Amino acid sequence: MGIQELTQYFTQYGAIFVFVIVLLEYMNLPGFPAGIIMPLAGIWAARGQIGFLTVMALSAAAGLLGSWILYFLGRLGGDAFFRFYIKKFPKHRELLEKNIDVLRRKGPIGVFVSKLLPMVRTLVSIPAGMISMDFAKYTISSLMGVVLWNLVFIGAGYFLGDSVWNLLT
Repeated sequence: MGIQELTQYFTQYGAIFVFVIVLLEYMNLPGFPAGIIMPLAGIWAARGQIGFLTVMALSAAAGLLGSWILYFLGRLGGDAFFRFYIKKFPKHRELLEKNIDVLRRKGPIGVFVSKLLPMVRTLVSIPAGMISMDFAKYTISSLMGVVLWNLVFIGAGYFLGDSVWNLLT
């Protein structure tokens, strides 16, 4: 999928396109990576096609919603969900087990830090639910990590704006 196609989707579907892609990314579902969509959304904001704060709010809401979904899958399904997920994605077993250990030791700070690490950031929600981490603490630490991560990517697109756009098109 090229930049022109992404621009066409953004033009056709607007901000909902950004929301859906970021939501899917935070649910750890395959698709077009939000790490590409978010900088493009920043570029669109720099070009006046969407507000910067609007993109930040949408991406944060999508990231938090995706994180909540995985948290509750972990909390409600616990071990059964873990076994199913590992069967589907066996390479993630070691990473999930490490996340569980870190979360037991570090709590909400472990969630915040994990939200800033590639690949771990989407998977940390499952073990947080499995260990029944306090939902309010989980939400606050998760939201802080999501906002910081998204700010870096959207901000990069926004501040590099036209110079990046000219390279891509």
